[in-house]
Amino acid sequence: MSKTHIYCVPGLSASSKIYEFIDLPKEDFEIHLLDWLIPENINETIEHYAKRMCETITEENVVLMGVSFGGVMVQEMSKIVHPKKIILISSIKNKSELPKRLKLAKSSRAYKLFPAKNINSFENFMGIVFGKMAKKRIEQYRIYLSVRDPLYLKWSVYNVLHWQQEKTLPNILHIHGDSDHIFPFKHIKNCANIKNGTHVMVLNRAREISKIIVENINN
Repeated sequence: MSKTHIYCVPGLSASSKIYEFIDLPKEDFEIHLLDWLIPENINETIEHYAKRMCETITEENVVLMGVSFGGVMVQEMSKIVHPKKIILISSIKNKSELPKRLKLAKSSRAYKLFPAKNINSFENFMGIVFGKMAKKRIEQYRIYLSVRDPLYLKWSVYNVLHWQQEKTLPNILHIHGDSDHIFPFKHIKNCANIKNGTHVMVLNRAREISKIIVENINN
């Protein structure tokens, strides 16, 4: 029996190291870790970027898995490689699941306040756009936030807020914590709930997440 190949995209600014605690049976699954690319320019479309992200995928009938903005990205990638399953962790399935706070950040253009040349202020910027509690969560996994290129950061935040997906795609397994302060649980439909799970639960609730993946990947 052939293995299921899972291609994993991390969260905004994060390295693929955030998946280090996900533990799936090695006889059944092969994990491929993808890291973020630097956008070609600030106006590169998310569709074009997703196509570039897909260039390293060599197998067919794969699974795409993404955390947070990585979940948005794998949904865009799925339109190119047509996976058998999409796994979202602490993410959203369409723009209606964005909270009002982020919709306001879009309409008020608060995201433009980010000083692109001062990447050390990233945590403060996240507090402005995503809220004080989100800033605390970001600080919890600061060591995983290794992608600090200012072009990438501006491009990513813009594309989180301006994602145009209207309808939920098929074949999605959505795993979400009910204490997520970036994408609050009350806005999320049809997901596997991790009780007290936060936006960084891929790090501290990986065992439960891994169990849900194994039990549901073929459904």
